[in-house]
Amino acid sequence: MSDTKKPIFHRALIVGAGSGLSASLARLLSRSEMRVALAARNTDKLAPLCKETGATAFKCDATKPEDVENLFRVVEGAMGAPDVVIHNASGRVRGEFVSLDPAAVRESILQTAYSGFLVAHRAVGAMLKVGHGAVLFTGASASVKGYAKSAPFAMGKFALRGLAQSMARELGPKGIHIAHFVIDGGISSAERKSPNDSLLDPDAIAENYLHVLRQPRSAWTWEVELRPWVEAF
Repeated sequence: MSDTKKPIFHRALIVGAGSGLSASLARLLSRSEMRVALAARNTDKLAPLCKETGATAFKCDATKPEDVENLFRVVEGAMGAPDVVIHNASGRVRGEFVSLDPAAVRESILQTAYSGFLVAHRAVGAMLKVGHGAVLFTGASASVKGYAKSAPFAMGKFALRGLAQSMARELGPKGIHIAHFVIDGGISSAERKSPNDSLLDPDAIAENYLHVLRQPRSAWTWEVELRPWVEAF
């Protein structure tokens, strides 16, 4: 593939799938002629989305190495190795710092950061064999700003961003596109509307993910910050 050629992807795996951004990504990638696999702890909630998009749901706790290994093995058997992997899982614990439960904090970091490592580690192993692939990580405002009473989320998202940056520097020269998305603001949903576009539209976010996937490798980006027009830096 020459530097001026746009990459072509065929199979996408979204880990931490739900009804928000993941659903918008599944719809857009399916319309872009990719086969889509969705992974979540609870796959029952994904049935309507699978029916709508033709995606297939797989049960997985991405904080457990054996679950992640089994997920990739089953997905590879069903549709081949995914050449796009999107990590969209996170855990959030809020509260005054001295009141935080250490066990809950540990679980939050496992869900947000360690799961990202496990998923990317397994995905990249297969991608390196063909010198092609992309791993995209969903970050948040907390990736770059630690808010009061939200230390566990910031810890996890800071770690995820560091993982993505390190991977991008190592794996970009080997043909694997690594990108991290700072979603700096709230995301709109059926229950949470923003008539003046003060919340990010998940469909608009998904379009940016697809744009990054289509970047020629002579002009790759490793990080994108997305915020609604009213959000302060």
